[in-house]
Amino acid sequence: MTLENHSMAWGWLKLLCVTIIATLVFEHSQLDVRISELFYNNGHWLLEKGAQPYAFIFYDLPKALLIILAVYLIAILIIKYRQSRLNAIALNRNKLNLSKPSHNKLDKFLLPLPIREIGYLLLVLAIVPATIATLKGVTHVSCPNDLVIFGGELPYLNLWQNIVAATPAKCFPAAHASAGFSLYGLAFLPTLKKHRYQILKIVTLLGWSMGLYKMLFGDHFFSHTLVSMLLSLTIACALATLFFKDSIKAKAKSASKKHADTATSLLGTETSST
Repeated sequence: MTLENHSMAWGWLKLLCVTIIATLVFEHSQLDVRISELFYNNGHWLLEKGAQPYAFIFYDLPKALLIILAVYLIAILIIKYRQSRLNAIALNRNKLNLSKPSHNKLDKFLLPLPIREIGYLLLVLAIVPATIATLKGVTHVSCPNDLVIFGGELPYLNLWQNIVAATPAKCFPAAHASAGFSLYGLAFLPTLKKHRYQILKIVTLLGWSMGLYKMLFGDHFFSHTLVSMLLSLTIACALATLFFKDSIKAKAKSASKKHADTATSLLGTETSST
């Protein structure tokens, strides 16, 4: 297996370790509090919760667009699945002209992605927010604006103390930002491989803009968004390894064969020259 394929296969485990380390670092330091203090002055946060047009731009609009994207992907998945079934039936009946592929009026509205990649992307869009939401219900971490140090009523506790206390608080990790970070799934699609780093940059910017918006009025600490980002990357990478493991193996075999052929060719050249 080549270095790139090996990195892809075990990347999710490395990301999980980084996520755990980041959580521990922020839990045993005052970094979160110091960062949130930058957004809190004289008993007021820099931004009022629900203030417009910020709420629409950074909360309502991204949420609506992601829902529309999910519905669009489901529709594409259904259409492509039906097309593949119809083509298979036609082929079995010897009615498909292979020299002239059939075209559908809807084709121009469909993403040029295989069914497997669309299914993977939908799964990432669903599992990432669901995982974050589940963790929020387990960790019981308070939001900054609920804490005494920021004008609230609750004491500042570390993660373990919050879990033991089982308060009704649900602020860690950041759920709203995770919806944006769930688009990391796009970066792991084999079809979009050449655009991977551009996608990573854009999705990171989107997720952090959504996370920073919530930080400005004390709904989240910095670590809440950071862990949400790392966990989203971990899930997207793990699912990609599961979904595309055959293509990873195929690339590894192809690379091995290419190296073997190159070695054989060089050996043959050296033998003929002697």
